[in-house]
Order: sequence, then structure tokens, then C-alpha cells
Amino acid sequence: MTGSAQSVVAKYAVAETCTLMAVYADRREWDKLGALFADKVLLDYTSLNGGEPVHLTPKEITEAWTTTLSSYDSTQHLLANQLVALDGDRAMCTASFQATHRLAAAHGASLWTLGGDYRWELARSGDRWLIDTVVMTAAWGDGNQALPAQAAG
Repeated sequence: MTGSAQSVVAKYAVAETCTLMAVYADRREWDKLGALFADKVLLDYTSLNGGEPVHLTPKEITEAWTTTLSSYDSTQHLLANQLVALDGDRAMCTASFQATHRLAAAHGASLWTLGGDYRWELARSGDRWLIDTVVMTAAWGDGNQALPAQAAG
């Protein structure tokens, strides 16, 4: 395979890994989700939740997301405009996202939608790419913004 063909294959694999993070989270396929991550992952959701970025293991991530996302009746995370940059055994992927969260609500709308950008950093491990950094930057929200608190409580 030529260098440019290898680059295309690697870029596709990186983009697919990032897409699978959203797919597995929405389908509640926690074991498959955990397998996408490196041993330690920097998670930065501070644009939404405040606080500081955290370093977590795949198990800690899936446990937290199981609790959070399973509280909703359903979620759908859509990714678009994926751009992948390769640097040897490192890669960065950026994408726009729209995440819709549904919870039957007695008061208020049953949907909360959030939009913005994701940035993932990945390391090649054999023939796989593993996510070691996830940065979500929220740009807008619409709908019932009390839904996360209702889902948690």
C-alpha cells in the first residue's frame, strides 16, 4: 500500500473510532465503548459542567456514562464535518456534534439538545486507534435545560 493509501486508511480508522464512541454510548454498549479508550483518558466537559478536566480509566468512563446516559429514555449523538490529522502514531479528529437527550417529563418539554464541537486525540496501538483525550466544547443548547437534573434526580 502506498503512503497516501495508508494515510486514507488510517484517517478512516480514526474517524470511525470517534464515531463509534457516540454510537456505542447511544446504544448503551458499554463494553464496546470501553474498548475504544486508552488506559488513561483526559476528559474535558468543562464547557458544559464547569470544573476541571479529569483523567479517567475506561472503566471509570463507562461507569459514569452508564449512570448519566441510562437515566434518559434515549439519546442520539450525531457527528459531522470530521477532520482527521495524522502525526506518526498520533492522531487528532475534530467534529461538529448535536446531542439530543429524551426523557418523558411531567413538566416541560421532553427533549434537551446540545450542539458544539468535539476534539479527540488518539494513539495507535497495533492496528487500532485508542482515544486518550476527549474535549467537548458546547456552543448552544435548546429545549428543556432542566432535563439533565431531572434525569439525575
